[in-house]
Amino acid sequence: MSSALRILHGNFGRVALLNMDSSLVPHAHSQCHVLIKATGADTYFFVRDKRYALTDRSAVLINTWEPHYYDHQPNAPETVILALYIEPDWLAALHGPLRSSARPNFFPQPCVRISRRVRSLADELIGEMLSLGQVPRTRVESLLFDLMIAVIEPHSTLRSMEQVIASCPVRSTDARINRAISYIRSHLGEPLDMELLARKVHMSRAHFFARFRQCTRMTPQIFINMVRVEAACERLATGRGETLGELSRELGFYEQSHFTRFVRGHLGVTPSEYRRVVDVYDGIGAARSVERASSIA
Repeated sequence: MSSALRILHGNFGRVALLNMDSSLVPHAHSQCHVLIKATGADTYFFVRDKRYALTDRSAVLINTWEPHYYDHQPNAPETVILALYIEPDWLAALHGPLRSSARPNFFPQPCVRISRRVRSLADELIGEMLSLGQVPRTRVESLLFDLMIAVIEPHSTLRSMEQVIASCPVRSTDARINRAISYIRSHLGEPLDMELLARKVHMSRAHFFARFRQCTRMTPQIFINMVRVEAACERLATGRGETLGELSRELGFYEQSHFTRFVRGHLGVTPSEYRRVVDVYDGIGAARSVERASSIA
């Protein structure tokens, strides 16, 4: 089973150092997603069903809302991956035009050759994450921003004036799909299926499925899973006194074991391990580690 060496969680999004030795199901993120190999064997990620290499000299870039997955091969050598899930709003607060990182096709190519500067900055961040103490918030944010700029400048559509002018959070132009998205976000603890969602917006199941995919570039189920896993990450990082059983029920899982399999299939680690290794940056001070209560083990 894959394991997390360390996870940093804050206004910037998430940064995870993952020892990958199990597959991930097809999924998506609302964040700008960058994958860089830290150590170990070369490996591959699938972005929209095409395979792309992750090596010492190449990175995999995944747009917001873009489906992807990891297919681990049995007996494959160990690979440690630096995974960045960076919030477009955080980037935009530091440099306005970077709001375009929320747009589809911000990264035109899923696999790119990385520069020496990207490699150097990634190695610095990895070194900080492997250190024994907590990494100062200013150091984390400075390294993250510099690393993202080094990736974005040569490999994105940032410099396209049309993209900058059009930049805004991704939103469907179909009011019915927007209503469905709002319903999903506010009813995560309830059973959600295509029939229910289609009825809520007065569409047939087939029409709803096709229109949702046309508007968001993903299936309704992948979107539901995306919202649930991001809610899980937030609660696992910042929750207090909440057992995994309580959290699983609040997110629509009647059995904690189902919730555990869901999180592991999307993040590569179990909920208890995520909570154990995460450092939280609350935006106003230094990092703080999540309390380890015996009830969550």
